[in-house]
Amino acid sequence: MQSNLRILFIGDIIGKPGRRVIKALLPEIKRKYDIHFTIANGENLAGGLGITKSTAEEVLKYGIDCLTTGNHVWDKKEAYELLNNSPNILRPLNYPPGVPGKGICTAKFKDIPITVANIQGRVFMPLTDCPFRKIEETLKRIPENQIVIVDFHAEATSEKIAMGWFLDGRVSALIGTHTHVATADEKVLPKGTAYITDAGMTGPTESVIGIRKDIIIERFLTSLPAKFEVANKELTLNGVIIEIDTKSGKAIWIKRVKEVYKDES
Repeated sequence: MQSNLRILFIGDIIGKPGRRVIKALLPEIKRKYDIHFTIANGENLAGGLGITKSTAEEVLKYGIDCLTTGNHVWDKKEAYELLNNSPNILRPLNYPPGVPGKGICTAKFKDIPITVANIQGRVFMPLTDCPFRKIEETLKRIPENQIVIVDFHAEATSEKIAMGWFLDGRVSALIGTHTHVATADEKVLPKGTAYITDAGMTGPTESVIGIRKDIIIERFLTSLPAKFEVANKELTLNGVIIEIDTKSGKAIWIKRVKEVYKDES
């Protein structure tokens, strides 16, 4: 059995520009860093808000093994059927019973099981069941020392940090998503859980969290509603790599990744 495993987690992919980045950069990143398994947050794949069958299939084809999401997963109605029929596309598991899809899956790299779980915060977010109690309940059904990667899709840094300490030693990694701003606090917590408050986003960084900056500035100046449009300049992939001991399920190290896409066409 392989002793260590490297997992790449890619921050929220934003629309067509983000999908372009994945197509262009992911194969080389996987080769460069010897990646064994790749996870990405895909709740903004379709036009910057939501996910569709075609956009999900596109990025999975480029080499992503599992897609997590968040509160925008419901923005495109076709996502309901997609979630029900796709074992490797997740929605937050702490939505109430009866909603489409599931919040956890287990895949394998060779003979090594890798569990991915998706939870959503409640501070400044849509109302859901308690993420702390839900993930604790879920972990009771997972074998000890198994690799478990958790995407915590949340707004408040305090809630994410609290969740990191809550899960320290019980999961391999707790990766924050949703704010689209990469944080510089990556660390391995004392009991062996890799942590970062936010993995950032993959898409146009010359923007306001992915949307054309002029639209957002005008909205702040006038308080009037405006149709969001995804920006398309300075395309960047943001994420983290975690190396994990396969015997213990503990993280050895976590490293931020930032790769700029240079379009030479």
